[in-house]
Amino acid sequence: MQEQKIYGSREGAVGHVVFNNPAKLNAVSLDMWDAFVGLLRDYEKDPEVRCVVVSGAGGKAFVSGADISKFESERANAEAQVRYDAISKEGYEGLYNFPKPTIAKITGYCIGGGMNLAACCDMRFCNEGARFGVPAAKLGLGYGFLRIERLSRIVGLPRAMEFLFTAKQYSSKEAYEMGLVNAVAADGELDALVARTTDAISQNAPLTIALAKAAAREIAKPESQQDHKKLEKMAEACFNSDDFKEGRRAFMEKRKPAFKGR
Repeated sequence: MQEQKIYGSREGAVGHVVFNNPAKLNAVSLDMWDAFVGLLRDYEKDPEVRCVVVSGAGGKAFVSGADISKFESERANAEAQVRYDAISKEGYEGLYNFPKPTIAKITGYCIGGGMNLAACCDMRFCNEGARFGVPAAKLGLGYGFLRIERLSRIVGLPRAMEFLFTAKQYSSKEAYEMGLVNAVAADGELDALVARTTDAISQNAPLTIALAKAAAREIAKPESQQDHKKLEKMAEACFNSDDFKEGRRAFMEKRKPAFKGR
């Protein structure tokens, strides 16, 4: 039986998506993008899933980008590139607009498309051996507006230009110093670091978190396109929720609240 190149699993309230192509440093092909989108849709519909962690198998790479060996069959000309971009964009946008918190758990190389995937997540954590880079200029690829915008929102435009102009790789320490990752864990301790974060998220009020994420996505839009009314309705839903009542009771009773997301 052929091994799945991407798979999902659930641990309590945490959904996991694993890119499982370690022989190619978890390079991504079109069929993997299709599977990725399907997993995200499943987790979005599952009320038990409070957050999603995206990672790469094998320990040597998060995602190293597109599967270059597939370029002749999937990206050989402009027409094929349009098709590839449409399918991969669905994956990137599905992750960026996913309504629940997302975390990139990065080990080893996070290169090209892997950088874009990580930038679509809300938080990024890596191990000490992680390496980051955008080698588009070494391959002659066009790096589109959204990718540059999202990277620049995280690290600043001058640093994003440095990534793109030089195509150099950066260490985990450099990534942390520029704000690309939230934290760096010693090798072997990354799982525990991510688990502490997902545990905290899972114990907190889902409606409050959903509002915070929706607000973050609106902030990223031009002011003229921001939907403040949607955020106001989400805020009202928080105050009218059973979770708000539970939070007040738990505070008065000096116990941990048990939020249900309603």
